[in-house]
Amino acid sequence: MFNTIKLFYGENQSQFGVLRLPESEKPSAVIVIIHGGFWQAKFNLEENNPIAEDLTQKGYATWNIEYRRLGEIGGGWTGTFNDVINAINHLTNIKETYHLDLSNVIIIGHSAGGHLALWLAARTVHKSLDYMFNELVVPIQKVISLAGVTDLKKMWQIHEAKGLKSPVSELMGGTPNEVPERYNIASPIELLPINVKQILVHGEEDKHVPPELSENYYLKVIEQNKHVNLVTLPDTEHFKIIEPTSRAWESVIDTL
Repeated sequence: MFNTIKLFYGENQSQFGVLRLPESEKPSAVIVIIHGGFWQAKFNLEENNPIAEDLTQKGYATWNIEYRRLGEIGGGWTGTFNDVINAINHLTNIKETYHLDLSNVIIIGHSAGGHLALWLAARTVHKSLDYMFNELVVPIQKVISLAGVTDLKKMWQIHEAKGLKSPVSELMGGTPNEVPERYNIASPIELLPINVKQILVHGEEDKHVPPELSENYYLKVIEQNKHVNLVTLPDTEHFKIIEPTSRAWESVIDTL
């Protein structure tokens, strides 16, 4: 059993998180969970409830965060980005009340949440960008990207090639040709190297975010002699990776 508490980190209806606490007398290590859905308002944090519950049952405090998304006032550039920073920073405000150990914070992000998780990890070294975004004050020790959008330009190109209207350009407020500087400071692959342990998990049958995005990111990190693990899962599609009863999720647990 565990306690579940909904807490707001801002005034907007989407600026909240759900904190789940294990039964423990000691301060709990924290895993921040960021959901996907290509940053669109029709998707929300409830998709990550099953894995949040599973991780809490395993002894972690989980902070499953919501953020302003495309289709909401303030969603997109730069509100979505600042929201995930503020959501994590809020842990400093609640750590004493809920006995949280912030010395070893892990972030798990799925799909578009994987993009935001890797981008947050890059914030620990790219302090020069604080003029545009809020400062991240909570240290991040590890980031786990589950079928993450590691390369915004590449994802936009994939959508364009399929004749789809890409949510990437809506998030960024323009295409890579129109606002190239934004892509350079928001796309994880452009922000390497970073000094945070990174783990990439991707299903080989993923039709939403092709596994080549994680593979290309992995190769670039390796070239820079930085620490990264890539776990590719056969016969695994996009959402199987966040099903607690699946073998794919067992592989994620192994990375912890």
